[in-house]
Amino acid sequence: MRKRLASGIELRNASSEEDYAAIVDLQRETWGDSFDDAVPPPMLKISQKMGGVVAGAYDGAGRMLGFIYGMSGFRFGQRAHWSHMLAVTRDARGLGLGRELKAFQREFLLELDVETVYWTYDPLVARNANLNLNRLGALPVEYVVDMYGEDTGSILHSGLGTDRFIVAWVIGSERVAGLMEGGPAAGPTRDTPPFPVDEALVNTAWVEVPPNIGSILRSAPEDASAWRRRTREQFQGHLGSGYAVTGFTWRPNDGAHTLLDRRYYYRLEKLEGTETQ
Repeated sequence: MRKRLASGIELRNASSEEDYAAIVDLQRETWGDSFDDAVPPPMLKISQKMGGVVAGAYDGAGRMLGFIYGMSGFRFGQRAHWSHMLAVTRDARGLGLGRELKAFQREFLLELDVETVYWTYDPLVARNANLNLNRLGALPVEYVVDMYGEDTGSILHSGLGTDRFIVAWVIGSERVAGLMEGGPAAGPTRDTPPFPVDEALVNTAWVEVPPNIGSILRSAPEDASAWRRRTREQFQGHLGSGYAVTGFTWRPNDGAHTLLDRRYYYRLEKLEGTETQ
């Protein structure tokens, strides 16, 4: 399967030893040389044999700019896919390749009659929350403490643990199809600020996350740890009381309009049939 973007970048399935080696190299570049959980070429190849996705984005010279990797199987008795890794080189970030790789993955899996794609991400990473919920239409379905252990050896996880949301992406749904075909994002746009988060809404809760947890982790690790403890308690408490995550939104902070000056919030709503405390 191949797809060429208007920019000239080509998306295609990995097929050569050079492709698989480039994926391993990009894992190391993204998560660090000491990352313990890098997926080696044999596992990448085996995943493909079993209906998995191992694909890359390549520039005109054939250099890999990003990759996506996942494995297919069954979950809850239905055909499903677990999207395990996605990474883009530093110099290609901001080109929208993450979303393009997810779209490529979706097209491939729809042909295999896969209905739901699962993956994990750190709830504290606001840019990933915006991509997953507002641009792709996935929704968190479970909060897992230290999903990959307390320390994977990656510089990205050091000192913060690996708490993760598991998200479900129903790739054949009208909501997802509309977003992937160029419809408006599910969340607020830059020109449409959201309603005040302190507005009294029945059966609605809000959990705030920082605009850039990576910067906080580097400059003030104790503050990053405090964000983790506070949000972990909030998410576990709300989800355990019958709430579900239904959105991700933001509002300007004191009139500022840059990405880092916004305040970011998850919206959680009480599921029908559960009692309000």
